[in-house]
Amino acid sequence: MIRSAGRELIDAVIVGAGMVGAATALALARAGLKVAVIERHPVSPPQPGEPVDLRVVAIAPHAQRLLSELGVWADIAAVRACAYQRMQVVDAAGGSSLSFAAADYGWPCLGHIVENRLVAGALWRAVERESGVRLLLGDELQSFETDSAGVRVRLASGGVLGARLLVAADGVNSRVRNELLIGVDGAPYGQSGLMAHIDLERPQPGLAWQRFLPSGPLAFLPLSDGRASIVWTLPTERANALVAEPVEQFEAQLQRASAGQFGRVRLAAERAAFPLRLQIAQRFVDQRVILVGDAAHVVHPLAGQGVNLGFEDISALLASVARARAAQRAPFGDSDLLRWGRERRSEATLAARAFDGLNRLYGVAEGPLVAARALGLRVIDHLPPVKRKLAERAAGIRAGAL
Repeated sequence: MIRSAGRELIDAVIVGAGMVGAATALALARAGLKVAVIERHPVSPPQPGEPVDLRVVAIAPHAQRLLSELGVWADIAAVRACAYQRMQVVDAAGGSSLSFAAADYGWPCLGHIVENRLVAGALWRAVERESGVRLLLGDELQSFETDSAGVRVRLASGGVLGARLLVAADGVNSRVRNELLIGVDGAPYGQSGLMAHIDLERPQPGLAWQRFLPSGPLAFLPLSDGRASIVWTLPTERANALVAEPVEQFEAQLQRASAGQFGRVRLAAERAAFPLRLQIAQRFVDQRVILVGDAAHVVHPLAGQGVNLGFEDISALLASVARARAAQRAPFGDSDLLRWGRERRSEATLAARAFDGLNRLYGVAEGPLVAARALGLRVIDHLPPVKRKLAERAAGIRAGAL
């Protein structure tokens, strides 16, 4: 049985302390488990008055509930978080649209737009204060080995840790996943997400708006300072060209793409484009190792649900710990981990394929499919039960999250 330099095993070693890694550490520690976190460069949260960071995420209600239970949502909201109560999806080619309003279902909102750095930084600050977490800052994973009882982790600094579980939260290019020779399904989209912050002539507070263009979806997401964050999916070559275009030309093309929905648009900050891909690990569990967040799954950003899937990984892991304790078993048993892995991979695959299918469906610009698409949206708009289910999926709402 693996031991750590003569000591008993700790419960979990987590590699990576981004949003999902830090939340995993905090959640397991709050559940009474002993945790260590390996992170070279932790994220500091922005302070009130600092510019809004370029990269933002849509926090779904179930993810907000997890962050509240972890005691960090109030810290996030105290800096800035923008609730959106309405969502509108527009088909540019078919001319149809579909709108959702939280008030129609008795919900307080459909979600919040928050910058990635704020969420990650607030979680990291909470991890720093958590007595059940051992922080290994500035260090990195050198190697690891597993057996049926646990995992031995060797650090670049020369230290050795023994744990019952290794959690890979080390991102899309996960070193842990690669060393386990776990393959991935999916491929690059050949598209990039162009991100920028925009001043609007006609702002529409509380509205998350998305227009499906043949080249890819364009989303306007509300920010707490009254501006909008855009995520514009385009073929990579075109996205890079738009990043480099003179400001006036970029603004003119963005205004045309948004069909004047917000009046005149003005670039308010830098532009950047990030390549997009679909990627699902072929397994989420390998003996004493699990993959979470982007190490396990990367999905198209059109629904803004990528990090929410990562937070669902954590909620499911906590549920697994609770079931084991209720059955008077130690957490992270083989059957518990295998069940967690099957359920999480199934959910992530369904979500990824759904988002991928929508992206492909709305990439068709002409022909009978366009008319069928428009008819489908109109039918859904007149079928309240179906529309509610679609609203729940679009907002990432889960049962009991509100």
